[in-house]
Amino acid sequence: MLIWVLSIYVTRRCKKGKYASPNIHLRYTSSDPSSKSDLEGAIVYFGVPIFSYSELAEATNNFNQDKELGNGGFGTVYHGKLRDGREVAVKRLYEQHNKRVEQFTNEIKILTRLRHKNLVSLYGCTSRHSQGLLLVYEFIPNGTVADHLHGDQANSCLLAWPTRMNIAIETASALAYLHASDIIHRDVKTNNILLDNNFCVKVADFGLSRLFPTNVTHVSTAPQGTLGYVDPEYQKCYRLTDKSDVYSFGVVLIELISSMSAIDISRHKDEINLANLAINRIQKCAVDELIDPCLGFHYDEEVKMMATSVAKLAFQCLQQNKEMRPTMEEVLEELHRINSGECKPENLKEEDDDDKGELKSRQHQAPPSPPHCEESSLLKNNRLPPSPISVTKNWVSNNTY
Repeated sequence: MLIWVLSIYVTRRCKKGKYASPNIHLRYTSSDPSSKSDLEGAIVYFGVPIFSYSELAEATNNFNQDKELGNGGFGTVYHGKLRDGREVAVKRLYEQHNKRVEQFTNEIKILTRLRHKNLVSLYGCTSRHSQGLLLVYEFIPNGTVADHLHGDQANSCLLAWPTRMNIAIETASALAYLHASDIIHRDVKTNNILLDNNFCVKVADFGLSRLFPTNVTHVSTAPQGTLGYVDPEYQKCYRLTDKSDVYSFGVVLIELISSMSAIDISRHKDEINLANLAINRIQKCAVDELIDPCLGFHYDEEVKMMATSVAKLAFQCLQQNKEMRPTMEEVLEELHRINSGECKPENLKEEDDDDKGELKSRQHQAPPSPPHCEESSLLKNNRLPPSPISVTKNWVSNNTY
């Protein structure tokens, strides 16, 4: 009888090992021997290093309030220093319930499969069975784009036009890479765009991101995102697509050219939402009222042409109908074109008939154009990019619901 019981036990153990997922590994990298109990039953995807809770508590001075970098809908982020000298940003998720565990593992799975210079790097995490759910990121020292545009570090005259164009291009590059990897960020906003000391971009916060199934046009999800950035079509039917990120990025572009915040209750009731304000100004031929005067719009012709072109691109991204919006790859191509100076009048020469026909056959449907005026004629002269062949300091995520 005893032999029969033992044989059944051994058989079941072998089967369990045989069918275990090859993508799930246990790994211990902590230098604190007393913390090994934290690792019991830990699941870590793709071998991401595990830190003990006690190590990270020590690194952040026991999550001291003075170490806070920011907080949002899912947790608080702290500045820390590991025993090996690395500076890190430690995200401490709120209550440890099933939803938080799902967001915790989702962010790990997303970030460990990505490699891009404009995406924040994940250094590791705690066990999901530890005292708290903690994610450890590289520390980005220069705050967020929101900080520099309309936050604690705001000084629009110091954030010059070339820097803003570079921020737009690098952010678009990161998002285009995500979409090519079948990932939708789902919470694109200036609070999630971090800056290093050279004002280079690191897109962060993947707690809401979705890995898209292949060969599908959309997925249905519960309403999530940040007020002022959420795709209005998604708000109506909860059908998430990559064009939802495009809409949010359109709001980011308007913030970059205007230095205004996405939501401001001090504005007129019809323009509390920055997207509405921008569309209103562009349609009324009042682009000059939208651009931050510190950028030199009224006296620098090059800035005027480029900022107007970016406003036009944002106008396309903010179309209510997602089919009218460009893809992120097309947005990136257009930003490169604008930055290269191709939007200047002397470079806007008529293509020959053959070129026109080829371009027209590759273009998607254009959004409604603003009425005739000096600025809108500049908008109309800009080509839609052809379809591609293929496709901190203060780390806050407030207003996420």
